[in-house]
Amino acid sequence: MASGFSASGGTPRCFAFWQEFSKCYASTDNPSQCRVQADDYLECLHHKKEIARANAVKAEFIKRAEHQALEGRKTADILADGVIVGVGLIQRE
Repeated sequence: MASGFSASGGTPRCFAFWQEFSKCYASTDNPSQCRVQADDYLECLHHKKEIARANAVKAEFIKRAEHQALEGRKTADILADGVIVGVGLIQRE
């Protein structure tokens, strides 16, 4: 990382974040002021927040799919009992 070159010879994907962090760290007397830049750099390297968000979206998708499957089973149970279920084309008052 320190060289500024990636394995393929170009600029690494997180090099801009590293430069921002390095500039902040070099210009301050208190390194804790550079926490935001350090967090951005580490997120670029490890994608922990991105992975956590993707897992949350996946969990919600699975939860909704299970709920819809449960509702589908309820409809299937009603149809199996022989009760006519409307499709919603005719509105009854």
